[in-house]
Amino acid sequence: MAFVLGSGSPRRFELLGQLGVVPDDVRPPDIDETPGRSELPRPYCSRMAREKVAVVTADDNDVVLCADTTVALGRRIMGKPADATEARAFLTLLSGRRHRVITAVAVRKGDQIWERDVVSTVRMKVLADGEIAGYLATDDWRGKAGGYGIQGPAGALIPWISGSFSAIVGLPLAETAGLLQAAGVKVWT
Repeated sequence: MAFVLGSGSPRRFELLGQLGVVPDDVRPPDIDETPGRSELPRPYCSRMAREKVAVVTADDNDVVLCADTTVALGRRIMGKPADATEARAFLTLLSGRRHRVITAVAVRKGDQIWERDVVSTVRMKVLADGEIAGYLATDDWRGKAGGYGIQGPAGALIPWISGSFSAIVGLPLAETAGLLQAAGVKVWT
């Protein structure tokens, strides 16, 4: 049995390491991540994790883990910004407001899929234009849902969370450990 991480995210790789789990291989899936018309954030995020885990090539005895993290402001899905202009727009919308961060995890072994999602609430402080410009200049926003990563410089912009810090980063550790164990992967060994 091999354990395959279906994600190119260095954050997910590092978080798995906190569970003592090192993937035998990393195979990021290539899927269309466009939300469906009127699709709500939580179902969207779960669908993305399921679609990702379904397309990763693996043997029947291999265990594949995929995840998706989405930032939701109300019904609006805020994925990874295409450029600094979109990142600025996201941060402007999030400024001074609470939003949800949803991370869905799917684990597949053969035809069986285990999945969970975790919803956390994040409050971003009111951001001055200079703070937004300063954060964007770090380039830390690249490749991150909602245009920020709580584990980096943007942590200074977030005074309050409710939920799972590791899920906000990109992989809920408690839930992931349970899913991996259900699929036969040993953690902390």
